[in-house]
Amino acid sequence: MSDDVKMFEGSQIRSVWDNERKEWYFSVVDVIGSLTESNNPRDYWYRVKKRMSEEEKSELSTICRQLKLKAPDGKMRLTDVADMQGIFRIIQSFPSPKAEPFKMWLAEVGNEYAILTNEISKVWSGMTTREYKDFKGLKKENLRDNMSTTELILNMLAETATKDIAEATNPQGLDENKQVAQDGGSISGDARKSIEARTGKPVITSKNAIDLGRLIGDLVKHDR
Repeated sequence: MSDDVKMFEGSQIRSVWDNERKEWYFSVVDVIGSLTESNNPRDYWYRVKKRMSEEEKSELSTICRQLKLKAPDGKMRLTDVADMQGIFRIIQSFPSPKAEPFKMWLAEVGNEYAILTNEISKVWSGMTTREYKDFKGLKKENLRDNMSTTELILNMLAETATKDIAEATNPQGLDENKQVAQDGGSISGDARKSIEARTGKPVITSKNAIDLGRLIGDLVKHDR
């Protein structure tokens, strides 16, 4: 999980990126505060839930989850969050003239992150995320779970470097964010090339979790 604060028309929207599910989760209270301009969005959300039918409440339990986000007092507190589709459905529960602009903003946020993830992957590994998964013969499986130790470390280096550069430079807009993603990815890409130059072997492997599991099993048998 990695958290972030995004801005919509001057309002802060706390968000969390779930790397396993490849989804952004957004604070429901922050979304409500932005769309309704309520002085107490937490109470507003409570009243919205209270008005829901049992069927709606049951549906809500499937699209909402609780994650710890930083509260205004600086402490990490459990907060109702929902993914992009969940937020779309929740904001149908109350009227707001900002609903449509917010939906467009939300779609752009989700799409921008996918673009930046691909930029990082292309620069450090030479492949987009989809190409990388295809290279390993993956379909819906998580790419990270199917990386070798070296691949995983380099991928984490690329993501961490990108985050550190972004925090230091505060990029604005897609073009500046893409440049930061490329800069972060290139740090890991240089490390990959250095390893390959020393070992004479490619770092990126087509082996997936099944293949890597067999390799470990064979090594254990050999040691015995």
